[in-house]
Amino acid sequence: MAPLYAYKGNDTDGKVSRGIIEADTAKTARGKLKKQGIMVSEITEKMAQKSGSSTQISFFSGISRDDVALMTRQLASLVKSNIPLVEALTAMVEQTENEKLKVVLANIRQDVNEGTSLAKAAGKHSKVFDNVATSMIEAGESSGSLGPVLLRLAEMKEAQMRLASKLKAAMMYPILMMLISGSLMLAIFTFIIPKIAKVFEGMNKPMPVLTKVMINISDFIVSYWYLLAAATALTLFLFNSWKNSVTGKPRWDAMKLRAPLFGSLIRMIAITRFAHSMSTLLGSGVPILSAMNIAKNMVDSIPIANAITKARENITEGQSIADPLRKSKEFPPMMIHMISIGEKTGELPEMLQNVASTYENQVNSKIEGLTSIIEPIMIVVMGAAIGFIVLSVFLPLIDMSNISKR
Repeated sequence: MAPLYAYKGNDTDGKVSRGIIEADTAKTARGKLKKQGIMVSEITEKMAQKSGSSTQISFFSGISRDDVALMTRQLASLVKSNIPLVEALTAMVEQTENEKLKVVLANIRQDVNEGTSLAKAAGKHSKVFDNVATSMIEAGESSGSLGPVLLRLAEMKEAQMRLASKLKAAMMYPILMMLISGSLMLAIFTFIIPKIAKVFEGMNKPMPVLTKVMINISDFIVSYWYLLAAATALTLFLFNSWKNSVTGKPRWDAMKLRAPLFGSLIRMIAITRFAHSMSTLLGSGVPILSAMNIAKNMVDSIPIANAITKARENITEGQSIADPLRKSKEFPPMMIHMISIGEKTGELPEMLQNVASTYENQVNSKIEGLTSIIEPIMIVVMGAAIGFIVLSVFLPLIDMSNISKR
């Protein structure tokens, strides 16, 4: 298989042109580019460097989940059409627009052409193909149903993208409002209040308590802004270090599950991810113990992951999956009931898919409900802050008006 070369040059109009081209040698690549009217100034081979049994790519960032999901669906369509795997990968290299993903696919194609299985070749690029993907691909290759398995994987990736997009869209408005309102309040206390304070101080009249509080806050912000910035940065750093530590992360995850308003949503999202991953893995032929070991890493919540681990240990002792999940008290009764029915009827993947679909719909409804609650709360908070400033400014003016009438 021909390697890929990243190039930089100038086209016939003198504009800078960058990209990736497939060729046997750098000289051949220069020749191809010259025919396209590009004068090459730099050209480097972008095949991954192998270190031992693993393959690493140094310029990796820039491959989104959207790119991976689309590529997986397209590859599934090609494989289901009985196109040989190497040819299918060649087609994907040619039509993929993301240059970094193009390099990953070219390296996978080269490994597959040399006799490596697709699962092992993909596993070398763990930032693109996670454990769920490589396990499913391995099961698909073993069972001879790679096409349907890839399609199932693409559907799972797309479902995860829909959920992530919903969350981003829901959080965008409150975050934007918080940033705007916070910036405005900071600007008012930094630039406007000091000028008003000078006017009040020049009156030589006693000021109301509320006005003094406002002026003191403004003076503190103006005088010690660097301390506030440093304290904020230090607090964020320490909090981030704690919540990612071995002892802090379990406590933080447990706190999130018990948090008002957001706790139930976080639990629903974790359950949706677990059910969707388990359904996809089991439906692709992955053994249940391996599927649970992989799916626990998808929930992103240590208390729920620990419950899954304990359930997995009990399954190895011959027990059902439903009983230990029920005892953990981390999973809702409806989910436990549907899993129990699925185990008895032999339709566990289908039942888990129903669970995932049900909770995905509940997550969507919950997000919409939280958005409708957050908006009025933010309006009230902003109104209270503005009311505090207005009262602080007008109370001295009202006192002056009363004095002048006397």
